[in-house]
Amino acid sequence: MTVTVRDFRQTVQKIDNTWITMADGCRLAASIWLPQNAEQAPVPAILEYLPYRKDDGRAVRDSTYHPYFAGHGYASVRVDMRGTGASDGILMDEYLPQEQDDALNILEWIAGQPWCSGAAGIMGISWGGFNGLQIAARRPPQLRAVISVASTDDRYADDVHYRGGCVLASDMLEWASRMLAENGLPPDPRLVGNRWREMWFDRLENTPPYVEAWLRHQTRDAFWKQGSVCEDYAAIECPVYAIGGWGDAYTNAVPRLLAGLPGPRKGLIGPWSHGYPHIGIPGPTIGFLQECLRWWDYWLKGIDTGIMDEPMMRFWIQDSLSPAPFYAERPGRWAAEATWPSPNIQTQRYWLNADGLDPSPGVETQIEWRGSQFAGSEAGIWCPYGDPADFPPDQRAEDGLSLTFDSAPLDDAMEIVGFPEVALKVASDQPNALLAVRLCDVAPSGASLLVSRGMLNLTHRDSHEHPEALKPGKYYSVTVPLDVIAHRIPAGGLRCRRPTGQWPGPHPNRSP
Repeated sequence: MTVTVRDFRQTVQKIDNTWITMADGCRLAASIWLPQNAEQAPVPAILEYLPYRKDDGRAVRDSTYHPYFAGHGYASVRVDMRGTGASDGILMDEYLPQEQDDALNILEWIAGQPWCSGAAGIMGISWGGFNGLQIAARRPPQLRAVISVASTDDRYADDVHYRGGCVLASDMLEWASRMLAENGLPPDPRLVGNRWREMWFDRLENTPPYVEAWLRHQTRDAFWKQGSVCEDYAAIECPVYAIGGWGDAYTNAVPRLLAGLPGPRKGLIGPWSHGYPHIGIPGPTIGFLQECLRWWDYWLKGIDTGIMDEPMMRFWIQDSLSPAPFYAERPGRWAAEATWPSPNIQTQRYWLNADGLDPSPGVETQIEWRGSQFAGSEAGIWCPYGDPADFPPDQRAEDGLSLTFDSAPLDDAMEIVGFPEVALKVASDQPNALLAVRLCDVAPSGASLLVSRGMLNLTHRDSHEHPEALKPGKYYSVTVPLDVIAHRIPAGGLRCRRPTGQWPGPHPNRSP
């Protein structure tokens, strides 16, 4: 059950729309929720900066939590990006330097308002989570802390475009098409007046289909490095709270940010799909707005809420269950680590032997395999929102199309926490080949639950920036990283499900 709290400590007033003028004269549209007495007693500000139309497309969503922060003593500011909603201009692509430049202007404007104390934080999910990190890397003096939900630190390797150097065809075109349609909507005449038609036609004629640029840049070049904060974690000095969900596509960045950022940081991973944790599916949900308030009070108001005395990383360890395309909840338990990477997590090695998955290496053998082009049809949605049929169903159909290494039933339960990976020696009869690897939890009944997965374009085996064609017949040592996970496999089973893909050549099967 979701409860919306409307009895706040302070009376809230909303400014439906105001204009923030950028350095080049472009006007951006903003909605602002304020404590009623903010001009007499200035407060810190929280910015959410998105391309998703604040006055219609996200109006209901925004109204459920921006007032919460205002009611607890913050100015909560929601801005439509250049070229979206009622804002001027054209949105030419994701995460361009112009987007970050505008954010710096916005923060400067916010800090100069009579209702603002001069301190600001940025909060956002997905696009708003990405740009919160990107803006932090620019070190604006007004920015004191960030909450980044369902985001990435690497625009090439861990976003909707490419995974492991493979085109993410299931989602790239769909996402580009959705943004093209949304960018083609007219601005609200109530806000922009008689200019609405001119602005609308300008967007229709000049907004590019983003997918064209994405497909022109198929390696990790400067196009993708721009906005990838993993290029220089040290650029981010302000505190960061990184949050993700096991049911979401954007979780790998959380442990990487904790390991890479130099400043104060915390991580939280629950069972949720692509949504804020207080409304996340599958549950259990948490009091996410209350957790945010503890973070903001500590970093923006100097109140010791105890949040920084708690473990750096908290995560939900999911229990095994029957595979299904939808879960209302995922059973499990909360766990925590004081630091990340954690010294409490040990590496367990299994070998891909001819007779299955085993803790000890067997006799070196060769296996020839030609992957099926139908493999992957039961993969589920890459970026689930918790809708029916989003999650991967029973993987037995996929298993039948794939090369399998099965373990013996486990004598004791095993908890997997972190990034699994598979090391292989492979050869191909073609200059290009693709690998997909699945790790599955197989029940005594035979039901196969997807735990984690990874992909690799073998021409990217050494570098996503400088791929090299394979020499047919030559063996290569490659490592395929899988998505981060925390999962408890009960006594009774574990399977490494199958490297698959266009992989017809033999390979020595001796690597862990």
